[in-house]
Amino acid sequence: MATLKDIAKLAKVSPATVSRVLNRDETLSVSETTRHRILSVADELGYTKHQKSGNFTKIRQKIAVVQWYSQEEELNDLYYYAIRTGVEKRAQELGYDILRFFQDEPIQLGQEVAGLIAIGKYSQTQIKELETYRNAIVFVDSDTLTAGHSCVTTDFEHAVTSVIDYFLAKGINKIGMIAGQEKTADNAELLNDPRLKIFKTYAYEKNILDDQIIFKGEFSSQSGYQLMKKAIKDLKENLPAAFFIANDTLAIGALRALQEANLSVPNRVSLISFNDTPLAKEVFPSLSSVTVYTKDMGRCAVDVLNRHILNNETIPTLTRLATKLTLRNSSL
Repeated sequence: MATLKDIAKLAKVSPATVSRVLNRDETLSVSETTRHRILSVADELGYTKHQKSGNFTKIRQKIAVVQWYSQEEELNDLYYYAIRTGVEKRAQELGYDILRFFQDEPIQLGQEVAGLIAIGKYSQTQIKELETYRNAIVFVDSDTLTAGHSCVTTDFEHAVTSVIDYFLAKGINKIGMIAGQEKTADNAELLNDPRLKIFKTYAYEKNILDDQIIFKGEFSSQSGYQLMKKAIKDLKENLPAAFFIANDTLAIGALRALQEANLSVPNRVSLISFNDTPLAKEVFPSLSSVTVYTKDMGRCAVDVLNRHILNNETIPTLTRLATKLTLRNSSL
């Protein structure tokens, strides 16, 4: 069984401080961060004597969750909504309360806020601004390691190469792509889609790269529709037998364009999308898609932030989550 000394060692305080915190000594002057660290370590070690005494109420610090979308935009993009719900559920499990801020809302943080999780893509100027609020920040869906901050991202490389390998195994070596382009929330920086870079690099290695069958536009259903319409018009009978599409929203638009042109999916054109949001299963035919574990990305971000808070860690880390190719009716 864990002892006060065990808790004190991990929490980096004295056994006396541990005892006074666990017994809710109101005359003790310690920071909320230290108090939370002691209580969290006690929970992790399974120390329950303070709970049985009947005089324990866990101190609840807060985590601020900043979304690079507005609330309306988030409702139209289930990918980022799922990440946020993963963040919030894990934070509650660890005893944190949540303060939620969308892109179009001012950020106001009190002393009870222990750290910040930023979801989405941020410019260097925005990152500097977020640093003025808190030192403990974790970014989700953005590689901020070189900016000095821990982050949680997706394994894009394996995801994209698995799609190309799947098509090649089916005897399809003419593979098109519909890619998305986006900017940071402040429109200051144009973002390069890692899926496109990996697609072109791997297609080149496999000697199947053809820039004429790669189309780029905004991440929207209407953009996917227009880009596929352009592909159908420009390529005619040379339209590829397969397309990799950068997200489900783009794919839904592309699917509509193919159906309007009476091009059978998957018999004439196979489609594999990315993200695997609930929408992928709702369209007809249902979309094959790379499954991204969005809720787990959110949960992982909270665990990383909690470790930074409890241990006062300053070394940034990058956590990359695996993906899975989920096959449905839109591909052979």
